[in-house]
Amino acid sequence: MKQLPPAKYFPPAEAATDDGLVGVGGSLEAEWLLDAYSHGIFPWPVGEEDDPMLWWSLDPRAIFELDGFHVSRRLQRTCRSGRFTLTCDQDFSGVIHGCAYGPSRDGGTWITPSMIEAYTRMHHLGHAHSIEAWHEGQLAGGVYGIAIAGLFAAESMFYLQRDASKVALVGLIGHLRARGYMLFDIQQLTPHTERLGAVEIPRGEYLTRLADALQAKVTFGNELECMVPDTGNA
Repeated sequence: MKQLPPAKYFPPAEAATDDGLVGVGGSLEAEWLLDAYSHGIFPWPVGEEDDPMLWWSLDPRAIFELDGFHVSRRLQRTCRSGRFTLTCDQDFSGVIHGCAYGPSRDGGTWITPSMIEAYTRMHHLGHAHSIEAWHEGQLAGGVYGIAIAGLFAAESMFYLQRDASKVALVGLIGHLRARGYMLFDIQQLTPHTERLGAVEIPRGEYLTRLADALQAKVTFGNELECMVPDTGNA
């Protein structure tokens, strides 16, 4: 059983408080973010833009099982209808700003200007990626996250047209499966992701699977390898 080595900037994820808080403060520079995600920790600001950053490792942890993801027949039809065109890393800025400020955002946003700046920097460094869904040449939805070896940690998704974010998610999962990814982290379960098939696992299991995923010699690639699973219920 593989175990994670000690983090450079953080205490062990198992040392988190009951609500999952691991640390306060620090930096959103790439070295900090890579160290965090490689140890089951992620930033999630609460409060004002200038407040110290909060770092979390939740128990349980929410994931999408790549081999068990089911697409409803209706969504399969939408994916295959040609209504949306999917691309990879063609408009990261549009996706992250859509996730932060788009009309599908219910209420406030945790994607602060400093988070946008940090993840855009991670994109330029090759660590953050986006899947875009286009309709008639206009960005209609998308999803973005961090890729490290066999881990993809999804951060957020948005839509301007119905089903656009779901189609982008299906495309992302197909791409991750095709590239050989092992772990698709979504941090916490919501009613929306649960309806899409997300599940919760204990943090200890997550960390064990993360250690395995970080040994995988896979990369995100430059082109979308999209496969729509031929499974699911109506």
